[in-house]
Amino acid sequence: MRRRLAEGLAVLLSVASLGAGAASGPNSSEAATVTKPTVKAVSRQSKKAIKANPYEVGTASWYGEFFQGKETASGEPFDMQALTAAHPTLPLGSFVRVTNLRNGRAVVVRINDRGPVVEGRIIDVSYNTARVLGFEGRGLQKVRLDLVRPASMARLQPVANLQ
Repeated sequence: MRRRLAEGLAVLLSVASLGAGAASGPNSSEAATVTKPTVKAVSRQSKKAIKANPYEVGTASWYGEFFQGKETASGEPFDMQALTAAHPTLPLGSFVRVTNLRNGRAVVVRINDRGPVVEGRIIDVSYNTARVLGFEGRGLQKVRLDLVRPASMARLQPVANLQ
């Protein structure tokens, strides 16, 4: 009985959060200007320069249960528990490190969909990604995006345990 009540409450909160986050624009304190770094040739010695310049900085939102199982732009079904995201221009299948600028939490996600469709947002992440980043309750968050090359994926350490 408690489990059913908890599941019902979770669904209700998810729908309310999705509605609040997806339907409304960011408030004035969360509005962000999308910035892109200047493109420059990078040698092996200047890898630190890559880390200093984010790909984009702006507002992220999340999407979840309403889209569960629906086809993404990549052709795979959307899984709200996967660490995936929607971005308007990055190639499908590319990897991006998303960093929550409020609390410093970061996670690497795979781009498998197109979006966001709301003006002023730079990325839509899955519910689980928002949970890992710590903004599932807010709906919107200012984030930093950094491109991750597949060869460097093996060197990445898991994000610190959030429990």
